[in-house]
Amino acid sequence: MAKLVTIYGGSGFLGRQIARKMAQRGWRVRVAVRRPNEALFVRTYGAVGQVEPVPCNVRDDLSVRAAMTGADAVVNCVGLLVNEGRNTFAAVHDVAAARIARLSAEMGAAQLVHVSALGADAEAKSRYLASKGRGEAAILESRPDAVILRPSVMFGPGDSFYNKFAAMARPGPLMFISGGKAVLQPVFVEDVAEAAAMAAEGAVAPGIYELGGPEVTTLRGVVRDILRVTGRRRGVVNLPGWLGSAGAAVFDLVQVLTAGLLTNRIVTQDQLRSLKVPNRVAEGARGFEAFGIEPVAADVIIPTYLWRFRPSGQYAAIQRSAQKLRPRG
Repeated sequence: MAKLVTIYGGSGFLGRQIARKMAQRGWRVRVAVRRPNEALFVRTYGAVGQVEPVPCNVRDDLSVRAAMTGADAVVNCVGLLVNEGRNTFAAVHDVAAARIARLSAEMGAAQLVHVSALGADAEAKSRYLASKGRGEAAILESRPDAVILRPSVMFGPGDSFYNKFAAMARPGPLMFISGGKAVLQPVFVEDVAEAAAMAAEGAVAPGIYELGGPEVTTLRGVVRDILRVTGRRRGVVNLPGWLGSAGAAVFDLVQVLTAGLLTNRIVTQDQLRSLKVPNRVAEGARGFEAFGIEPVAADVIIPTYLWRFRPSGQYAAIQRSAQKLRPRG
């Protein structure tokens, strides 16, 4: 019988790509998610019955154990960008990660792959990065043989980064950003998924791997690339740190005053703190070379999905071509 992998958060932006790659390799794939009825699309990644979404709450031992039963490999890619109710950074990135690692050891899963983030540090000022750092420590305490992946900000169809800034560029003529000098090394989601799939198969040694794309840039550079690809001319204004922080504080306050009914998905104070930490692969760190993967640059991929933000959408190229035609006569 084919081997079984359980992917926690397997319907998310990265998780679905890992699920697809594991199915292509012939594995049976169990996608552990909070709402399996909203993840039925993962069934199309393999043959009938090969990929199945199952209910799971990573904050509960019994739920995590049930989803892991019989698994040969476990991949944890559950993550949050903002706190939402009981799903906080501490509960998900730290406590839940520890739970998954502990149970994977108890239940004899041969491989454990954990997706963290570049900049993870238990002593970081950012609560997001601090929780990621504590999660890594908890993982290694129970599973010193685990593979931990630290990707930079990921791009690809359906991402919440390039798409977000492309949407912000629609109104004009100015585009306001905060943290424009933040250092980033954007990485293609499929490259990260390939690394995770290889790790789940035991193709690399245990340890921490930092995954970044072939180019190091800044947030302002990313925005300029987006404007170029979408064909929009906007003046990019990088707000002073104090002003950006004040705006984020207002958005955070709205979330608190509405008891989480209005989640701050614009920008949080914690995200601005994260941007102060260089989001690039450290010198000497193990990375894609250990997997034999040549990472793809953003310029190759983002035009394939950001076209919908062009003024004329998918017809922009046709219009540009038509403008070059000369009438006969």
